[in-house]
Amino acid sequence: MKKEIEAFCCWSGGKESALSFYRAEGSGIHITYLINMISEDGKYSRSHGVESELLRSQGHSIGVPVLQYPTTWESYEEEFKRAISKVKEKGIFVGVFGDIDLEEHRDWIERVCKEMEVQPVLPLWKRKREDLLIEFVEEGFKAILVTVNSHFLGEQWLGRKIDKEFISDLMKMKEIDLCGENGEYHTFVCDGPIFKKPVEFKVGERRLRDNHWFLELKCPKFF
Repeated sequence: MKKEIEAFCCWSGGKESALSFYRAEGSGIHITYLINMISEDGKYSRSHGVESELLRSQGHSIGVPVLQYPTTWESYEEEFKRAISKVKEKGIFVGVFGDIDLEEHRDWIERVCKEMEVQPVLPLWKRKREDLLIEFVEEGFKAILVTVNSHFLGEQWLGRKIDKEFISDLMKMKEIDLCGENGEYHTFVCDGPIFKKPVEFKVGERRLRDNHWFLELKCPKFF
């Protein structure tokens, strides 16, 4: 019998992370850890600004532990390598990433993984954006927008669900990357085929900071 490949998944809590996890599992790779980089104070995810406890709630709902590592943007690579070292100690030598087609991102991933002697897997690479979003919706994932860049999208987009109406509306805006690859928006995934149960959360305040609108999400303990 062929031995199952175990891997970590680079986890932001958003749609690409979830879909890359799903595709990897479908290809025979078993995700055993989620690596999530958080702010230096430990309160929020480094990439999307979501409360770090909610990211742990995602892992609990999926049934896979989330390993969180505080970092600044300046120390990101050093801390990410530290995270990889920890999962290597657990016998994990494959990493799953949700990048689509930004070459500089892939170059960084491949360089870091080579230096750390792990194999990178990119299940979404070079896939058509519209197809990825449709797949995300049709496979039963549920996600909402938690951050939007005010240069591209207004406050009213905060909290919108990723559904076919969302895809249609975004496709009418030619200057917007459908998957938000240029930072137009970020998402939080709360349910889908990789989840054993939905992630509970409550929507809080909306804040404008550094030309970005943020939607505060709260863990159940704050309900």
